[in-house]
Amino acid sequence: MQLTNRTDDYIGFKVKTTSPKKYCVRPNSGIVPPRSTSDVIVTMQAQKEAPPDMQCKDKFLVQSVVVAEGTLVKDITGDMFTKESANVVDEVKLKVVYIPPPKPPSPVHEESEEGSSPRPSLSDGINLNYQETTRESDESLLFSAVKTHIDQKDYTSETSALISKLTEERNSAIQQNNKLREELDLTRREANKQNGGFSFVVVVAIALLGMLLGYIMKR
Repeated sequence: MQLTNRTDDYIGFKVKTTSPKKYCVRPNSGIVPPRSTSDVIVTMQAQKEAPPDMQCKDKFLVQSVVVAEGTLVKDITGDMFTKESANVVDEVKLKVVYIPPPKPPSPVHEESEEGSSPRPSLSDGINLNYQETTRESDESLLFSAVKTHIDQKDYTSETSALISKLTEERNSAIQQNNKLREELDLTRREANKQNGGFSFVVVVAIALLGMLLGYIMKR
């Protein structure tokens, strides 16, 4: 921490903590000249176990008083900061808060020219394309599997209906074909009968006509 003296007086300070065995404070007391600063280094000792839920109840107390010019650091004692002393003591309480370590920074790509944006590496493109391709492939496979399952159901029902319809149409066509054959045979028989009767009448008529002509010629 850094202590800043914005006054024109010499300020004596002392730093206290609720866990003196846990923290090392150097220096824990001293003098800050007018319009100057003083750095205080606080080091936490290594802990065997991490605190639960990263919660900490440790606190620090920074006390300060105005001292005379020429006062030495060794002259700064705890009695100067008590209520019994005639000094005006200013106090500032500080609470310890644990902060998780920062995440490692992403690798910075080298820039070919100053000010130019980093170019994506080939490996980044491969990883990106692989992830996108894998995701698209998984979605395509899932869609194809669902579609195939649905198509198989539709195909089974549609095929059964189509086969039944074709079977009925085939049977109907066979029946119509047989009926046409029977009608054709019947028509042929009737035509043959008519043709046969007409020929016999013609023959008889010709014979009679011949006999009549012969009779006339003889006369």
